[in-house]
Amino acid sequence: MRGTVLQVSISNGGLPKSAIAEGLIGELGIAGDLHNHTEIHGGPEKAILIIAMEIIEELKGQGYPLYPGAMGENLTTSGIDIRALRPGDRLAVGDAELQLTKIRKPCRQLRVYGEAIGDAVYDPTVKAGDSTSPRWGMSGFYAKVLRGGPVRAGDSVSLVSHSS
Repeated sequence: MRGTVLQVSISNGGLPKSAIAEGLIGELGIAGDLHNHTEIHGGPEKAILIIAMEIIEELKGQGYPLYPGAMGENLTTSGIDIRALRPGDRLAVGDAELQLTKIRKPCRQLRVYGEAIGDAVYDPTVKAGDSTSPRWGMSGFYAKVLRGGPVRAGDSVSLVSHSS
């Protein structure tokens, strides 16, 4: 499985996150990226949020006014089958290596894009960790940093190992 980083994004807290030309991934995420609610977001186990452009396009087709960075993701990817990913999977992203830790539970801040967006990307089946849900991966994956490094749009994203 191979894809591309479409956009690298950070913010001063909250969403949307804005595109940057290049970011430096470290243990706590991308340098300069801040979180409004540190009890919910960020930290070593949720250092990076990854969302696929294919999901953004699918949600746009449902009427949600989304774009890269809108959902608060740090990395917007293209070409990776996000629905095939599982917690524990390891991804090479540019010079960095990440390990997916958990599915992101959508926060109420996303409602700015539509009251029902949380239900469009997350359901009880996803919450239970069941990847058979058609909403699996739509809310994004959190990842911890195994190896930091620079990342920029156009960098490759590839599956290093798949958890079984």
